Amino acid sequence: MSGSRVFGAFSIRSFRFQWSSDASSTWAAEMETLILGWYVLVETGSPLLVGVLGALRFGGTLLSPFYGVIADRVDRRAMLISIRFVFCIAAAGIMSLGLAGVLEAWHVLSLSSVTGLTRMADNVARQSLIADVVPRPMLTNAAGLARTTQDSARIAGALAGAGLLTSLGIGPAYVVVVAFYAFSMALALGISVRLRRKIPVESPLQNLKSGVAYMRGDPIITGVMFLAFVVNLTAFPLINGLMPVVARDVFNLEANGLARFMAVTAGGAFVGSVGIAAFLRVRRPERVMVAGIVLWHLVLLLFARLDSITPAMLAITAFGFSSSLAMVSMSVVLLSRAPEEFRGRVMGVRALAVYGLPVGLLVGGFLAQWLGAQTALVISSIAGLGLTGVALVVWPSLLRGR
Repeated sequence: MSGSRVFGAFSIRSFRFQWSSDASSTWAAEMETLILGWYVLVETGSPLLVGVLGALRFGGTLLSPFYGVIADRVDRRAMLISIRFVFCIAAAGIMSLGLAGVLEAWHVLSLSSVTGLTRMADNVARQSLIADVVPRPMLTNAAGLARTTQDSARIAGALAGAGLLTSLGIGPAYVVVVAFYAFSMALALGISVRLRRKIPVESPLQNLKSGVAYMRGDPIITGVMFLAFVVNLTAFPLINGLMPVVARDVFNLEANGLARFMAVTAGGAFVGSVGIAAFLRVRRPERVMVAGIVLWHLVLLLFARLDSITPAMLAITAFGFSSSLAMVSMSVVLLSRAPEEFRGRVMGVRALAVYGLPVGLLVGGFLAQWLGAQTALVISSIAGLGLTGVALVVWPSLLRGR
């Protein structure tokens, strides 16, 4: 495997700056997730408030289509820098209160609500910007490399946050978080984007309507949107909420065992992202996406039937790998098919699929309590496979192309 093949998109200066900026921001966000969740739990003793803190991270999801409109109307580089400035200011607020010894849980919740409202805007801007800075033949490589920023942050960013909080306390720990956000903002200044085609000067609502009309007219994009909701409903709940239940009830593990499960899942996803960046060269990434989603749910079904640690670790590594295969290919399909002037709105509507996750968590939690964690996962995997089959019947172009 040659380095030029794995890191091909890094030959483009703007992508190097964007990747570095995204990595710095994502590491800061993962550190925040652990630091703030632990702080709220210790200070209040309330799992409910920890849940509220987690929910605030999705606060801006309903606004994501309008964030997409903004991304199509303005300079996406300037949008990214502005959002990360907001992250930096909010983190600096927590840092200042922590260093002064006056930080309280309501401060954390209030400032987290601000970043939660803008977090999805950052996601829309950064994904849309990738296709602006790399040529289409490099898009799959760039999308795979971009995904590694999330995978690496889930492994190391959270561990770094735990170490900083334990050894330094929340105020000094947040000095590092602020530094990461500031570095991210500075790196984004190095991104250069060619002039983009202007969208019609209409009201934001009209821009959104025209974007939705375009998406409805493309069966592949419509099918991808449906599948994005499906994986959030059936596959993501395991690693975004149900894993502690599985670790405790099925494998009799404590917190350290849970951490190992999460780490190997992220490790599998990281390997998948790098592998896609290095080897995936296909004309129809939608087929790879469908194969990844099917494999993802088959691995989930296998994992649900295991009760031995070592096979389960191998299965959950494959779970992470197949999630990257599906999600990176999904991004490539949307970014490559959407015209430049619609790209932000397409990614904005795509972000709405995240709402499948809280539904999946609620249903999965209920089934786990009623029928057991393993049965809940079996039902989720079968439902995911069934809904994927429905998508292929309704939108056969997902397999045959247009």
